[in-house]
Amino acid sequence: MNTELLKRCEQKAQLWLDGNYNSDTKKAIRTMLENSDKSELIDAFYQDLEFGTGGLRGIMGAGSNRMNIYTVGAATQGLANYLKMQFADIEQIKVVVGHDCRNNSKYFAQTVADIFSANSIKVFLFEDLRPTPEISFAIRHLGCQSGVMVTASHNPKEYNGYKAYWDDGAQLVAPHDVDVIKEVNKIINIDDIKFDGNPALIQKIGEDIDKIFLENIKSLSLSPDAIKRNNGLKIVYTPIHGCGMVLIPRVLRELGFTNVVTVEEQMVQSGDFPTVASPNPEEPAALDLAIKKAKEVDADIVMASDPDADRLGIAVKNDKNEWILINGNQTCMVFSYYLIKKWQELGKLTGNEYIVKTIVTTEIIKDIAEKSGVEMFDCYTGFKWIAAVMRQNEGKKTYIGGGEESYGFLAETFCRDKDAVSACTLMAEITAWAKDNGKTWFQMLQDLYIEYGYGKEKGISVVRKGQSGAAEIQQMMSDYRQNPPRKIAGSEVVKIRDYQTLKEKYTLNGVEINLQMPAKSNVLQFFTADGTKISVRPSGTEPKIKFYIEVRGQMKSRTDFDAAESAAEAKINAVRKDLGV
Repeated sequence: MNTELLKRCEQKAQLWLDGNYNSDTKKAIRTMLENSDKSELIDAFYQDLEFGTGGLRGIMGAGSNRMNIYTVGAATQGLANYLKMQFADIEQIKVVVGHDCRNNSKYFAQTVADIFSANSIKVFLFEDLRPTPEISFAIRHLGCQSGVMVTASHNPKEYNGYKAYWDDGAQLVAPHDVDVIKEVNKIINIDDIKFDGNPALIQKIGEDIDKIFLENIKSLSLSPDAIKRNNGLKIVYTPIHGCGMVLIPRVLRELGFTNVVTVEEQMVQSGDFPTVASPNPEEPAALDLAIKKAKEVDADIVMASDPDADRLGIAVKNDKNEWILINGNQTCMVFSYYLIKKWQELGKLTGNEYIVKTIVTTEIIKDIAEKSGVEMFDCYTGFKWIAAVMRQNEGKKTYIGGGEESYGFLAETFCRDKDAVSACTLMAEITAWAKDNGKTWFQMLQDLYIEYGYGKEKGISVVRKGQSGAAEIQQMMSDYRQNPPRKIAGSEVVKIRDYQTLKEKYTLNGVEINLQMPAKSNVLQFFTADGTKISVRPSGTEPKIKFYIEVRGQMKSRTDFDAAESAAEAKINAVRKDLGV
């Protein structure tokens, strides 16, 4: 054991025992100190839970490296101080505070509201759990300067988190992200945190905002007649114990769908997520109960939202009548196609419209946009970057939709974060529209592959723990830059994008062009002659390096689907072999 590290942790723990912390916290710390196994003590105190560009996220408990009212308090006090500097000319600064279903979320949200109000900031506090996108909507609708959502999204049950938003309803980007961090880091003493709230400045909100938010979502519908004709569509939905239960079944019914079946075991609000190993709709097992229910009732589609209802997981029946999971790339692709096609049909395309995707999301979306004369913007991973593109184009171009491979989509401008509420209504409407056109959702997907070429994606994470692991990951990125592959899976590398230098190089003629991005990022992309795209980036939050592989193929008819999939799988394996992953 590192005795120096243990000594530092014991000293920090003692400061908490001597400080102005509550009795429960001190009791938990004494238990850690008295335990012969010091691993929990070290993990709780070896560092301070960092307020990063996405806010806070960590395991709940006592200690400087844990999510508790003191780490949440420091974050809120720092944000409050920054807001008062930035909006000094505003008579009354206003914020929205919301929370998800997790253990302690409501408690943390009340703490956040108390601290803001103690700093003379008006707080609109949601009375109970609400989806993350509704918090984003409320910030814009109520003319607030900021907002906080207490959530750890789809992390395991031990975690909680804190997302900070700016006045446009989007998560913080430059310069505010870095500047807020500086203010948070200045809070080194809990006595600097104003915990005693001013109830007169805290206003509870709920149904009043729900109604307006849902009316806005219903206004997005592009095929109301298709919904009327197919209103009996059998939809199975699960919120996986989270926020989606509040609004999603309701809005589907209000739109006209009469056959919405919920997974009752998962309509139980719980931060313990008792029916799943992981509440992440990207994990196949998270949809097991929903698919079981779908088989029982012979459903048309299955939809699942994550605990804070910003991500959407989908299952549909294939041509063999088997239930299959649809990945985030496929969802984003079909959603983008449908929106562009319907805008076209309704005469809404003027030549000034655009869509957005992240750089690691399928290139088929670019092909769909180009064919219809719609501009496409690529941005970094994370929805705050999609929101940044929306902000940059405000009043100049018209947003149609945007999404990412990690199960997030946004079909509206009145919200600035990914939204499973509107994504569920969009998914149901597309299924009704496809049925109106004599197709299943799966056949619609197949037809897109016939028109634009088949595509298959695979994400791989290579874990390298500890200090030596971090050095190894750094070395891997350096090697890829110094000695980029010339061929991958037998196909020539024709283009390399380096977002660290913001250069795009065409390898056959050596031509270099500048990439127009808002910041530098440690991401490399390799494009081959046969349409393969490989993106490589170290994770910002975990000890891993991520590889995103996309390969392309051809389909002439729906019957070619299985063969195209097998060929793509073989190509992905060849890519992995060449990359050593």
